[in-house]
Amino acid sequence: MLRMSSLFLRTLRDDPADAEVASHKLLVRAGYVRRIAAGVYSWLPLGYIIYRNIERVVREEMDAAGFQEVHFPALLPKEPYERTNRWAEYGPDLFRLQDRKGGDYLLGPTHEEMFTLMVKGEYSSYKDLPLSIYQIQTKYRDEPRPRSGIIRGREFVMKDSYSFDVDDAGLEVSYEKHRQAYIKTFDRLGLKYNIVKAMSGAMGGSRSEEFLAPCPTGEDTYVLCEKCGYAANVEAMTTPEVKGDTTTPPAIEVLDTPNTPTIDSLVDVMNAKFGPGHKASDTLKNILLIADGEAISVLVPGDREVDVKRVQANLPGVKELRLFEEEDFAKRKELVKGYVGPQDAKRFGLKLYADPRIAVGTHWITGANQLNKHARYVTHGRDFTVDGFIEAVEVRAGDPCPQCHAPVIIDRAIEIGHIFQLGRKYAQALDLTVLDADGKSQVVTMGSYGIGVSRAVAAVAEQSHDEIGLIWPLEVAPAKVHIVATGKDDLPFETAEKLATSLEANGISVMLDDRREASPGVKFKDAELIGNPIIVIVGKALADGKVEVRIRKTGDKREVALTDAISEISSLVKFPKN
Repeated sequence: MLRMSSLFLRTLRDDPADAEVASHKLLVRAGYVRRIAAGVYSWLPLGYIIYRNIERVVREEMDAAGFQEVHFPALLPKEPYERTNRWAEYGPDLFRLQDRKGGDYLLGPTHEEMFTLMVKGEYSSYKDLPLSIYQIQTKYRDEPRPRSGIIRGREFVMKDSYSFDVDDAGLEVSYEKHRQAYIKTFDRLGLKYNIVKAMSGAMGGSRSEEFLAPCPTGEDTYVLCEKCGYAANVEAMTTPEVKGDTTTPPAIEVLDTPNTPTIDSLVDVMNAKFGPGHKASDTLKNILLIADGEAISVLVPGDREVDVKRVQANLPGVKELRLFEEEDFAKRKELVKGYVGPQDAKRFGLKLYADPRIAVGTHWITGANQLNKHARYVTHGRDFTVDGFIEAVEVRAGDPCPQCHAPVIIDRAIEIGHIFQLGRKYAQALDLTVLDADGKSQVVTMGSYGIGVSRAVAAVAEQSHDEIGLIWPLEVAPAKVHIVATGKDDLPFETAEKLATSLEANGISVMLDDRREASPGVKFKDAELIGNPIIVIVGKALADGKVEVRIRKTGDKREVALTDAISEISSLVKFPKN
């Protein structure tokens, strides 16, 4: 039983100055967490109960699916991460340290290497597989801008699991088992979520899906088609096929377009000098970037903005990507800022990529590669060809769904889970092989599956609160019932004590506000702020042999005979009306 008279708890009436999102504000105000450094938080008793409840649900569903728990240290040696090149790839995001002998170590940001080496050390035959193992462990990443409380910190807890199979067919089975386990987990936590197509990114692999909890302040943006149910991270959104013009356009015409370095200025001049009706969508932007030290150009329609993050996600193998800067133009005099066109890309030695909207056969108004000049009728397939099509523009609400062409909506969310089909990337790098039925060596194929356990605390809080406080689902609440004793006489406190003891004897967790010095108003506000799902008030109604039962989520309240309170509350816990 949690007794508020002795509970290590201080609630706050004001929001913390550095808090921007609801979960951060309320978890601090309600005494669940405290900041000790940028992106680093301690858990107070109530917060740690919530965290352990979520951890318990995750562990139960992993175990139920047949996965086995292991545990690695957070302090890891450098060598395995060198073999996979991630010692370098992680760059400044990695916490690095040395022991007294000068040996290099890191605080684990993720544990693919360790899992791979563990299996390599124990298994050598196809008969040993399939295998799925997991851990719940603290991770460390030196985030440049830790924010939103425990949503994005430098220290966080993650459940990471890995599957090991002989072939891709086995990986499909393991992937689906994890997918179903995740669905059961998030359903039990009371989270609203969407499963969306995602990019594998630096993790490598093929199939990838994210579990996103909708939240107005979430860091992830995704698209959703309400007609067919298609859902994808914006980086993974694809453009339906665009058909080019089958008619042959006139030859390229170079136009005098002074002082038109922007699309808006170009459209204005075109309409003034060459007749009305020209639109930004008739023009072609040439976005110059540096990809791992190499100059490239990405073509997008003039009415769309480029999404550099999306471009990078769709350029496999590119580690660093940035827009051209003044010093880059200074080195490449042939590239006239504001007047670059694709028709000379090959001569300039530029690798050329295009958004799918730049279909073969389409023709455009674009730069003429001369100061103050543009060209029209520049045609894809005739005047230039591209090295590849990539999704490159910012996704807009109303863009066509790639499955049914209905307009999509855009929403924001918190990523709470991510599943990948890793394939053989790490197994190859670390020589994880088994002998198949024919005695031949086969590289093992892997899957990777993560749940943000500490982040899930914040995600639930973001979705389950109102203007006065938190509203925890029954599965994760610090206590299922919050009993408030009010008044100056002993009877309400004695009655509340007996009620709490009886409920706990029936397996129902209780928080008892037995503080004598606190006013009823303070107690009610604390109960609403803390957010246990059922609040029972033992006070004025006791004179009539009754207690008041409130449902925190709905605000419904009714008086219940004290003699019936145990059965009434038990029924609410088993069959909540919320």
